[in-house]
Amino acid sequence: MKILSIQALRGPNIWSVSRKKLIQMRLDLEELEQRPTNKIAGFRERLESMFPSMIEHRCSEKERGGFFKRIEQGTWMGHVIEHIALETQTLAGMETGFGRTRQTKTQGIYNVVFSYTEEKVGLFAAESAVNIAHALVNNVEYDLQADLKKMREIREEVRLGPSTGSIVEEAASRDIPWIRLGTNSLVQLGYGVNQMRFQATITCKTSSIAVDIACDKEETKRMLYDASIPVAKGDICVDEEDLANVIKRIGYPIVIKPVDGNHGKGASINLNKWEDALEGFAFAKKYSRKVIVERFITGFDFRVLVIDNKVVAAAQRVPANVVGDGKSTVQQLIEETNKDPRRGYGHENVLTEIEVDRDTLDLLQKKNYSTESIPAKDEIVYLKSTANLSTGGTSIDVTELMHPENIFLAERISRVIGLDVCGIDIMAKNLTQPLKENGGVILEVNAAPGFRMHLAPSEGLPRNVAAPVIDMLYPLGKPSRIPIIAITGTNGKTTTTRLIAHIVKNNGYKVGFTTSDGIYVQNHLLEKGDTTGPMSAEFILKDPTVEFAVLETARGGILRAGLGFSKCDIGIITNIEEDHLGISDIENLKDLSRVKAVIVNSVKKDGWAVLNAEDENCVRIAQKLDCKVAYFSMNEHCDVIVNHCRAGGIAAIYENGFITIKKGDWKMRVEKALHVPLTLNGKAKFMIANVLAATLASYLWGFKTDDIKLSLATFIPGAAQTPGRMNIFNFKRFKVMIDFAHNPAGYLGIEEFLQSIDSPHKVGIIAGVGDRRDNDIRECASIAARMFDHIIIRQEKHLRGRTEEEIINLIVEGITTQSKTVTYEVIPKETDAIKHAISIAKDGSFITALSDVITNAIDLVQQHLDREAEEKIMER
Repeated sequence: MKILSIQALRGPNIWSVSRKKLIQMRLDLEELEQRPTNKIAGFRERLESMFPSMIEHRCSEKERGGFFKRIEQGTWMGHVIEHIALETQTLAGMETGFGRTRQTKTQGIYNVVFSYTEEKVGLFAAESAVNIAHALVNNVEYDLQADLKKMREIREEVRLGPSTGSIVEEAASRDIPWIRLGTNSLVQLGYGVNQMRFQATITCKTSSIAVDIACDKEETKRMLYDASIPVAKGDICVDEEDLANVIKRIGYPIVIKPVDGNHGKGASINLNKWEDALEGFAFAKKYSRKVIVERFITGFDFRVLVIDNKVVAAAQRVPANVVGDGKSTVQQLIEETNKDPRRGYGHENVLTEIEVDRDTLDLLQKKNYSTESIPAKDEIVYLKSTANLSTGGTSIDVTELMHPENIFLAERISRVIGLDVCGIDIMAKNLTQPLKENGGVILEVNAAPGFRMHLAPSEGLPRNVAAPVIDMLYPLGKPSRIPIIAITGTNGKTTTTRLIAHIVKNNGYKVGFTTSDGIYVQNHLLEKGDTTGPMSAEFILKDPTVEFAVLETARGGILRAGLGFSKCDIGIITNIEEDHLGISDIENLKDLSRVKAVIVNSVKKDGWAVLNAEDENCVRIAQKLDCKVAYFSMNEHCDVIVNHCRAGGIAAIYENGFITIKKGDWKMRVEKALHVPLTLNGKAKFMIANVLAATLASYLWGFKTDDIKLSLATFIPGAAQTPGRMNIFNFKRFKVMIDFAHNPAGYLGIEEFLQSIDSPHKVGIIAGVGDRRDNDIRECASIAARMFDHIIIRQEKHLRGRTEEEIINLIVEGITTQSKTVTYEVIPKETDAIKHAISIAKDGSFITALSDVITNAIDLVQQHLDREAEEKIMER
């Protein structure tokens, strides 16, 4: 048994549109294909011994213990590995439960699919599950706990913190999309121009000046004091002389902390003698050049959270501590306390495990204790000088107990400092009385305050403090998404995408679009190359200038990682033809349809799927959709169109030479195809189909037919606007056309167009693509033999595992299947092939270069055309 590949799916995919985060592992069972679980002695017992909790896996039996029942009946090891991967993640604290295991067309090779919460953990779980299965099959020991520990460590390295995570969860619950920017806690909510960003609890609305003030404890204290807000007496020290002067003025006990520290780092409290003060001063200097020294105020430590200048929560913070039982040592009490299931490593649980550090030992020493001391029964032993949850502290919700005067004070403080999300630390006997009455003071004002103590207090009511953050970033009525039109299909995707983007731009939107030749924002090329995958879609959705996204979405990206967006407003399938078959388990049109359907399955319920009525696979897909459906067709009498419109549906049809919208029995003629430049005077029928799809999608979005008509008339095809899509160059004696056709359906479209071209000598430059099936390569060559008088075979790129000679032989086989006499020659390099075709051109020749490297071909032909123009000028 071996792993052939592992990939992480991050968006809607062929396995599930709603479950976006999936691991897909391609697994070769090798000899285990002949050994289902009921033929492996003792396997069920060993599996149940290692994973007793799997009793809860119902599997297809849909009953408790159902999976173990399947093991007894006999199931294949891929299925077992799926369940192991899910269970190990759950045992590591990341509960998840969706899985699928399916055999591929190749016997013994399976796709094992399971959900994950953290991608890197999911990838590790895949390999771990295979290793565990090996051990169970071979009856050897396996250290499961080591793998679970590793999973937890990976999670802590990559997961969002509790505060960031809570905001993301609240956004997701409101159907606001989010994108993690990088590997830290920087997150984008929403898409394009409607995006908002935040990091931890600092938002894009947070004032940088306010953050600077909050990080400078000296400046914060001065501003609060000047605003008549009670603060602790004290001052800033840079050396021991300053320290002595401040202590002389304010007296003991004191608190020493770094000016720009956080989370209690470098702080020492309740110091009562000079030696302790010197030690605390040295400790604080490790974190900051300047040190703040204040009078130690007795009372309780409170944190008040203010968001958008409103108090949303308050908590009493209790430093990490243990309670003596008269028998156990401090160390034993710490270990027992850490067994609390609410405590965990880092931020994995509500509470953090208590660790012994310098602060702990200092506090114990002040009581003449060590970790081996035995406290008296019910004696509380504090182990940290600060009450931070990150050091093992606990919290008690006191929001409802705050006096109105203290609420007013906290909200005023947030405005004085200028923070939109503000954590205020208060030392007071309580918050039920005004601070001016009980002697309480403000200790600190924090930018980026943690939310954990409020989200899950040890005692009291949990507060959803993430909700007011989202309310602030997205007040009622503010959209988070931008319109998305996604286009897929075998042929016509790029042209349809570009035409829709042109229509959208002409209607006043700043449009971003992705194509097989690059990423564009407002027609500015930002990234060159085949950019039809999820990362390219995300590129557009992350751009803060984009108001409307038009996304070409190819098969490869969907299979590789899923979609780069969660939902779209309109999904278009231009057609589903034989191409890329025999790759990535896509063996036939049914398999390919399943891939293309991901686009329209991701359309919002009130959105539209735009489908080709003449394509039976598209029609079949429509029957299972939850969204609204509209069709386009070159034949207005097509049964699908007739029945659809009879039922009141909307369609785009080509009738009597017009691009027409049909709504029920009504027809709205948009423009005569002859007047649409993209159709090449109505001769390029497949271009008319692309125009129909684009026109229908634009109409469904809400653009007026007059505006669509104007856009159709101003979309001029050519190397700049539609590179590689029937780009025709007019030389003095002949013409050259460059097109990206690379599959049988594309070749048939070119053949239909060439039938309208009057030329005595039609020359074709063709090549094969190595990862296509033999029959596909032969069929393209056979079509080429029908439409050309002379063929130049070139083959220098896209061998993809084949030899150049092998592909050329297949092309020759295809050419010779035609009874028509056609000459051919082989010139491997494309540039040489084009130069040669131009050199042998006769008067009236029509040269067609079916190129897979569009830019090179266009540049070369344009150079020849420019040279001809220069020579013409010289002749004058």
